[in-house]
Amino acid sequence: MTSFSLTPAQLARCTELRILAAERLRPLAEKGEPGRVNRPLVTELGRLGLLRGLFTSGALDLCLTRESLAYACTEAETALALQGLGAHPVHAYGTDAQRARWLPGVSEGEAVAAFALSEPGAGSDAAALALRADRDGTGPDTDTLRGRWRLTGEKCWISNAPEADFYTVFARTTPGAGARGVTAFLVPADRPGLTGTAVDMLSPHPIGTLAFDGVPVTADDVLGEPDRGFRVAMTTLNLFRPSVGAFAVGMAQAALDATVGHTSRRDAFGGKLKDLRTVAHQVAEMAVRTEAARLLVYAAATAHDEGAPDVPKRAAMAKLLATETAQYVVDAAVQLHGARALRRGHLLEHLYREVRAPRIYEGASEVQRGIIAKELYAS
Repeated sequence: MTSFSLTPAQLARCTELRILAAERLRPLAEKGEPGRVNRPLVTELGRLGLLRGLFTSGALDLCLTRESLAYACTEAETALALQGLGAHPVHAYGTDAQRARWLPGVSEGEAVAAFALSEPGAGSDAAALALRADRDGTGPDTDTLRGRWRLTGEKCWISNAPEADFYTVFARTTPGAGARGVTAFLVPADRPGLTGTAVDMLSPHPIGTLAFDGVPVTADDVLGEPDRGFRVAMTTLNLFRPSVGAFAVGMAQAALDATVGHTSRRDAFGGKLKDLRTVAHQVAEMAVRTEAARLLVYAAATAHDEGAPDVPKRAAMAKLLATETAQYVVDAAVQLHGARALRRGHLLEHLYREVRAPRIYEGASEVQRGIIAKELYAS
């Protein structure tokens, strides 16, 4: 059985990241325009070396980074995560030329990446993708790997769209083949026929739709192999789902700490709020659930780093429990703070807005339960 206690070096790193987030990143985040890529913030993440760590660290280190940043600056955490999600397929499956072209810019915070999987009719059911990659001739030797395609269709709910510099795009190259007929492409934002529209949503970063009107791509743009793109998507999600849980744990811990402080100071009914048994028990429940979620996240990340066979199940469990827990903890914190928690600018008002989306993206909670059940019955 693996132990999930952190080393002194890891604990020190988490403390350092919290301080950096509060002192260096939060001021930049506060200057950002909602619904737009905060490029100064992304650049600072690169300057601090945090983006480079996306490609040199394991899953546990990624979780510790995301949890620590989320505690003090959710915008910085999300900016880092979106860089990783969009660029990891290039790092893991790209050619030497693709990596050389894009990864230095991502690491330095100069190039903004995006992960374009969801579609109007294929959100949680990623195998139902309809964006077409129609054959547009092949090389002179008719070798498939020298092929050319044109992308036609739409992507929606894409974080960093339409402002990203490049997109990891998943398109159907073989009709009727389900998950086996999807190919991953690296598509620069300036490719002819590609346009994007911002969607006005409850989100600090841009979310938009992408329209593909015969966008040309070639074998040089393929990530991995043709018709094997579903594996690219799932491998990426198996890495990032536990770290979504870490993001949630960071928010839950921030809400819990704020609640401990508030209930210790707040006068109520002749004593402090914490002296009320119902309040103290509520805070204890918040703490237990937060710690349980944290340990499950660490377990899933460690399993990923060790190459365990049950990573999909563990990743789904971690994301499910942590995001649902964070929703509970933040909501309970708001209740115990009262009306002041919903005043614009209050930490909990901010967390209350931020905590909802992780239960949906990268596979909704219902999808995670489906993955867990499938893995259980397959064993």
